[in-house]
Amino acid sequence: MFDKDTYFIRLFDSSDPATTLGIGECALFRGLSEEDKPDYEEKLSLACQRPEDALVNADSSIKFGFETAFKRINPSQPWIEGRRGIATNGLIWMGDKATMARRIDEKLENGFRVLKLKIGGISFEDEVDLLKSIRQRYSPSTLELRLDANGSFSPEDAMRKLDILSSYSIHSLEQPIKAGQTCEMASICRQSPIPIGLDEELIGTRTYNAAKELVEYINPQYLILKPSLCGGFAAADNYIDIAHKLGIGWWCTSALESNIGLAAIAAWVSSKGVEIPQGLGTGQLYHNNVPSPLEMRGESLFYNANGTWQFPSDMPWRN
Repeated sequence: MFDKDTYFIRLFDSSDPATTLGIGECALFRGLSEEDKPDYEEKLSLACQRPEDALVNADSSIKFGFETAFKRINPSQPWIEGRRGIATNGLIWMGDKATMARRIDEKLENGFRVLKLKIGGISFEDEVDLLKSIRQRYSPSTLELRLDANGSFSPEDAMRKLDILSSYSIHSLEQPIKAGQTCEMASICRQSPIPIGLDEELIGTRTYNAAKELVEYINPQYLILKPSLCGGFAAADNYIDIAHKLGIGWWCTSALESNIGLAAIAAWVSSKGVEIPQGLGTGQLYHNNVPSPLEMRGESLFYNANGTWQFPSDMPWRN
């Protein structure tokens, strides 16, 4: 990917259209979002005509955008006041072996104690060599390693690869096989020597009971929540409730949102009082992101209380 389309919505009172009450990001992820269909803009236009309904009945990314626009962030929240950061994992994107090794060194130099490596983009042998070189320099007590296979393993070969990877003290591995293979995923979660997290498996909008049935059946060790993909904040709250009841861990990651969506996710996460590092470091990937008070300081995401938002003044809003 070299770019990502996104949609912004502006909330205002009809009696004072010039005053913006809230801005939300409908973070469609082309090729991954369940609602990536030709009629997306039509659905978004209809949602803008009935915004309260969009909070309940819209597709995942649209619901996420309207929840963000309507949300009133508590100004006394420690994260909003800049008194507390959110620990994050250092994300290492797929690339050739030398490029990934360089990115790993950069993250470690910046003070990250948790690295998340996306695997499946180069040969499995080269990926194992990378992990071996990391563990030769950093023990599990010094550096936590998370892996994300993005469904790149086959059901037939997954356990062999998981057994090999387990030699390197891996904290967890997200989505070893493609989503939708629930029987196979449940079997892997029962047998894997590495704790398994569900990621793409959670994409889409589900009722509370349907979400509970899915999670109970697969019974993973972790849920990886992306609010813009899994049904919005209300749906993510449902997954957290289900995880707590079933004794399953969770953390949240951004899904290439701009700083608008990223700030909303971070504020939501910070209200949960969780300590486990989150996956919220993607805002630095863009060269034209919305200037904001968000700041990465070492491994933590902070909100600079003295910073300002600079939303483009020439944004071509559609009425």
